[in-house]
Amino acid sequence: MTKKVLILAGDAVEALEIYYPYFRCLEEGYETTIAAGSPKKLHTVVHDFIGWETYTEKEGYLIEATASFDEVDPEEYDGLIIPGGRAPEHIRLNENVPAIVSHFFEANKPIAAVCHASLVLTTVKEYMKGRELTAYIACKPEVEAVGSKYIHDPLHTDGNLISGHAWPDLPGLMKEFVKQVNGE
Repeated sequence: MTKKVLILAGDAVEALEIYYPYFRCLEEGYETTIAAGSPKKLHTVVHDFIGWETYTEKEGYLIEATASFDEVDPEEYDGLIIPGGRAPEHIRLNENVPAIVSHFFEANKPIAAVCHASLVLTTVKEYMKGRELTAYIACKPEVEAVGSKYIHDPLHTDGNLISGHAWPDLPGLMKEFVKQVNGE
């Protein structure tokens, strides 16, 4: 039976953080759905580290979200990916997102969260208390505010929660995610 993966996104999702996992899932043969507030072409952004105190941002490619959060049945999926960028700031406000994310914690299914994805995890603080994860350093206060321990390593796995600091960490993040989705 084909594995199914759900990616939660919105406008201003980081380009590498959605494209790399999306293509990696397709390469693995997973049926992969990108969900957003509504089905539409999403605008991605390109974040880079070029010597500034923080990242820079440029406009990126478009990518198609084929499902809306309100029509997603998380029980149909074997894994969840939450990319970063600025999208997590606003998708976490969607009333359907906490229930979707909660399902993956309750069912102990793999969750890959990279960079600013930790902002989405603040909506399910009951599942974050006592957990360990990494994220972009600017998200450390939110990680700690929900009772989680911020890990400074670029990659960290705490049970079914696989987290990465930023897009350069995607190869290791996706390697562990695929391993868990495949039940290895």
